[in-house]
Formats: sequence, structure tokens, C-alpha cells
Amino acid sequence: MTKQTILGRVTQLAKANINDLLDQAEDPQKMLDQLIRDYTNNIAEAEEAVAVTIGNLRLMELDHQEDVDAAREWGEKAFAASRKADELRSAGRGGDGDTFDGLAKVALGRQLQSESEAKTAEPTIASQTEVVAKLKSGLDQMKAKLAQLRSKRDELVARSKSAQVRNQMMDAVKNINVLDPTTELGRFEDKVRREEARAMGKQELADSSLDAQFEQLEGLGDTAEIEARLAALKSG
Repeated sequence: MTKQTILGRVTQLAKANINDLLDQAEDPQKMLDQLIRDYTNNIAEAEEAVAVTIGNLRLMELDHQEDVDAAREWGEKAFAASRKADELRSAGRGGDGDTFDGLAKVALGRQLQSESEAKTAEPTIASQTEVVAKLKSGLDQMKAKLAQLRSKRDELVARSKSAQVRNQMMDAVKNINVLDPTTELGRFEDKVRREEARAMGKQELADSSLDAQFEQLEGLGDTAEIEARLAALKSG
């Protein structure tokens, strides 16, 4: 997987609009499950590729640092050789001085070469550093999208189950109509009402019987009073 391909895939996946994808899906839950699998796999592949890219950048940085260090060391060697040459010439040893000046020139040549290599690597390192930063940012966004996908899936499953329960409850309620005499509740209500009416009838009959008995007692009382008054008349 090339650097540009990695960056392109990470950017594309990070910018994916989950809601648009769900709107186009016939079965959102299956769509989310598939997206979660795809994202998980793509993140794993991208992490591996990004790790390689970062590793290559770190090697380039190490090489660059080695060139910088080498340039400094060759510069120090050139300076030391030049100073030695001057000391030898001062001591009347011009030939040896020329030899050390020659060594100083060789060291300066190596210094220039190391500096050139370090300078040549700097734009590439800067470019790779920028790419790695974008890849890391893209991976972070992909992981955030994956968390969003999982949360969305859990929410959707919970809502689906809740809707199923509500539908089952509504179906059950529709099958129970207390005003329908054909249902068990309706028949039971009719039976209770008949029993109540029967009890009221019995009560009414019982009340009528008691009233008649009291009327008879009242009638007997009048008769006794009449007989008593008649007896009083005769005795008087």
C-alpha cells in the first residue's frame, strides 16, 4: 500500500457520512454491522501501513542526524589538522605541515558531503512528517467514526427492540375490548350484571314480604282496639 493510497483511504473513511449511508440502506442494522466490520479491518490495515511509514520517517531522521553529526565531526577534524599543519610549519617542518593541510582538505570535503546529504534529506523529512501527522489525524477520526458507528448501532438495536415491545403491547390491547360482549371480559361482566339483577330481585321480594306482614300486624291492632271499645260500651 503506497503512501498516497494510505492517506486517500484514511481521508475517505474519516469523512464518511454515517447518516447518509443509513438513509440509503434497506436494513440499517445490517448496514451498521457491515460498516463496523469494514472500519475495524480498514483501521487495522491503516495502522499497520502508518506504522511502516512512521518507521521509515524515523530511519530518515536518524540518517539525517548522522549526517549532521558527521559534518560536525569532519569539521572538527579539519580544524585540528589545520592547526597541526600551522604548528609544524612554525617548527620548520613545512612538508609535514602540507601533509596535515591535505588531511584538513579531505576532512573538509567529507564535511561538505555530509552537509549536502543532510540538506538533501530535509525536504523529504519535512514532507514525510506532514504526511505522518495527517495519517495520525485520519486514524483518530476513523476511530472516532468507529465509536460513533457502534453507538449508533446500539441505539438502533435498543430502539428496534423497544418498538417491537410496544407493537406487541398494542396488539395485545387490541385483542382485549371490555365493551365487546364476545370477549371473556364482556361475558364475565354480563354474568356479574345478571347476578346483581337477581340479587336486587330477591331483595325486592324480601322487602315486599316484610311490608305485608307489618300491614297484617297493623290490621290486627285495629281489630283489637275495636273489640276493646265495644266491650267498654256494653259494660257501661
